[in-house]
Amino acid sequence: MSETTKQRRVIVVGIPGVGKSTVVSELLELGKKKGLQITVANYGTVMMEEASRIYGVSSRDKMRKLPVETQKMLQIHAAQKIKQMPEDFVIVDTHLFISTREGYWPGMPVDVLQELKPTNLVLVSAEPEIILRRREKDSSRNRDPSTKESIERDLKVATSLLYSSSLICGCPALVVENLDDKAAETAENIVKAVEPK
Repeated sequence: MSETTKQRRVIVVGIPGVGKSTVVSELLELGKKKGLQITVANYGTVMMEEASRIYGVSSRDKMRKLPVETQKMLQIHAAQKIKQMPEDFVIVDTHLFISTREGYWPGMPVDVLQELKPTNLVLVSAEPEIILRRREKDSSRNRDPSTKESIERDLKVATSLLYSSSLICGCPALVVENLDDKAAETAENIVKAVEPK
C-alpha cells in the first residue's frame, strides 16, 4: 500500500472526560465492520515500550523521572515506530497537551509531529457541561477538581493546539462533537472524513 495515497495515520485527541477512549473503541469496531486494517497506537504505551527496550525502564513512573532530553528522544522513537505500522488506518491515541503547575506543555511537539507525519488530526469535543458531568460520574479516575470555566479554557487550548499542529503538519484538522450515547456516530463521522476517496 502506498503511504501517500492510501494509508491514514490519524491522531485522535481530546481533553479528559470528553469520551475519546470510547470513540476510539468505536473506531476499532467500525473498522472491523468495514473490513479495514485498523490499529490503535496509544502514544504513551509505545513510549513505554521504547523506554523498556532502550533503557530497561519498567514503569511509566520511572519513565517520567528520566531526564527531559531522554524523554524527548523517546517521543521521537515512538513516532518512528508508529510511522512504520503497516495497517490501512493507524489511530494515534494521545494528548495535545499536559496541564502542569508551569502551564500547558504540548503532548505532540513540533519535532514529534514532523517525524510522525500524520495524515489527519481529530479533536473529540463536547459541551463543557457534558464533560463536567462525565468527569463527576467517572469514579475510576482520580482527577483534579474541575469547573465549567476550567473545562472551557482547556477546550480553547486544545482547539488552538489542534490548528497549530495542522499548520505544522500540513494536514487537515477536524473537530467532532461527541454527544451523550453517540460515540458510534462520532466514530462514523471521523471515518467518513478521513477515509481515502
